[in-house]
Amino acid sequence: MRIAIADDDNTMSDYIAGIVKDQGYNSQTFANGDHLLTALRRDTYDLVMLDWNMPGKSGIETLEVIRDTMDEAPPVIMLTSRADKRDIATALQAGADDYIVKPEVPEIIAARMAAVLRRTVKVDPSVRVEDIGPYTFDYINRTIRVKGEEVILTAKEYSLALMFFRNLNRALSRSYLLQTLWNSVADLPTRTLDMHVSRIRSKLELTAENGYRVQTVFGYGYRLECLTEESLN
Repeated sequence: MRIAIADDDNTMSDYIAGIVKDQGYNSQTFANGDHLLTALRRDTYDLVMLDWNMPGKSGIETLEVIRDTMDEAPPVIMLTSRADKRDIATALQAGADDYIVKPEVPEIIAARMAAVLRRTVKVDPSVRVEDIGPYTFDYINRTIRVKGEEVILTAKEYSLALMFFRNLNRALSRSYLLQTLWNSVADLPTRTLDMHVSRIRSKLELTAENGYRVQTVFGYGYRLECLTEESLN
């Protein structure tokens, strides 16, 4: 998971980033709404923690831009000192997924982040084996079968395939995939990701015939597409 934190208070940004790290997630901080919006257009995030009072665009104005202009907008939690019920209503009506009044203890912030992520990522922890088209995912043994035949994958190939299928039809940036799967190894050759994508494309037969295709999103990253009958014609 990768979380964007937008707050002009460095102390608060560091505080939230520490909570995010403790939950095993990655984070990136922004000092204002404009910087956040630029990043959201170029990169992938699973959640945004957004302060209300920032220089330039306020958190509410930034939230409205996100909801009005982004087709694949991440969920947003407003994090602010405003406790008036009318302010809470304003944030929720503008499209916030949750609202946290600061100061708040780390346990509550972590729980609220986890709750929003559960609602939006839609992963059912009770499911052990799942069929997706011709693909069977065994989440316990971390294996994938194609039309009943098990495919030999490395741990990274399995993780990359799972990332794509859990984000079906969602464009994922190169930096998001590298940070999430390789923990942002600074000297990792850029061809490493391309090589892994090429391998799972071949091994899993991600072709139009099987109804799924990995598309390169120029200048951004990759997207696994589910091909409907209409799109094949």
